[in-house]
Amino acid sequence: MTDASRIPADTSRRSQLLAIKLGALVDEHFGPRQSGATGADAETFATGAALLRDGAAWVLIDGRADRSLGAALVWAVRRSATHLHVIAEHDTGLLARRATAFSLPITVWFADGRALLPAIAEPLPTRRAVPEEHEALRSMIVEAGATPNAEHGVLFGEVRGLEVCRVVASPTTGFLGEVSELARADDDGVRLEVGVGAADREAFQMLHGEIPTVAALADIVSTVQAHRSTGSPQHPLNRLGIERFLRWQAEETPVLVGCTELTPAEPPVPRPNLKDPVPCVARGVRPDGSPARVVFSSGVDLDALPYVADVQAMGDEPVVLVLPARDLLPIVSEVAGLLERPVTVVGLTSASA
Repeated sequence: MTDASRIPADTSRRSQLLAIKLGALVDEHFGPRQSGATGADAETFATGAALLRDGAAWVLIDGRADRSLGAALVWAVRRSATHLHVIAEHDTGLLARRATAFSLPITVWFADGRALLPAIAEPLPTRRAVPEEHEALRSMIVEAGATPNAEHGVLFGEVRGLEVCRVVASPTTGFLGEVSELARADDDGVRLEVGVGAADREAFQMLHGEIPTVAALADIVSTVQAHRSTGSPQHPLNRLGIERFLRWQAEETPVLVGCTELTPAEPPVPRPNLKDPVPCVARGVRPDGSPARVVFSSGVDLDALPYVADVQAMGDEPVVLVLPARDLLPIVSEVAGLLERPVTVVGLTSASA
């Protein structure tokens, strides 16, 4: 159990308030717990509060909710709930879309003050093509030794799954204070920026802007390759994008995931940043020639299965979820069994950069 004395006072207080809020919302909209009814008072939850009332699980999400459905499902499954209600103020359309993929009944509510409104499932984002003027810089990525990739209209270069450059329509600014104004003055349109993430690209331009782009990128490629290999000592460059390193490994040896060919594919939703772990997707060809989609994740990613639900919605191909073997916990298979469409779960033993 968590030692309450070690939880910051403000965090503990907020958790208590969220638990009180959830209990009040359920009482107000669905009636207070009757004498003798089953269930307990609301308790703290990883990203909010949760309670069990007459066999139904209620989960209140605090703040960003796009990667919270998995944790809510796990909470409900571990309490043998027959229905899951998720209350949130953000991302409810996405949650409602993913909720339809599970056999456990899930209702998503949008919280507007003290009002609860049924959330409407939003469609998957429309696929965007990379602009032609951006595609013109693809050859520079290849020349420097990086692997070009494109997702949701954005062209970038990777080294063993780590993004090291990106084509942008205007300079990346705003991360380093007053430097932003200088960058705007020199804006000459589409360019290939070098760096791992937006802040790093801005800093690299400040410090090494005089180096030709291809030469600068080639140097970064060499550095990243040295750190992103199985057995390399721990380093910031191999702690980022582990799921994409896993995909790169499978591309090199597709038989690891039951395929003869494997290529990166666009994810169902854009990746928000490089820092937070988010699953990635590949298209595979099986030995019999049939197609498959393969989802790669890492760590104890409770939201991997709701993400798989979005990937399933992208097409009719069977979907395989790949995790490092050490992260393949029993609860993953249990939640996978709740998907209406079956998913194969595979654990890889070689899964660290």
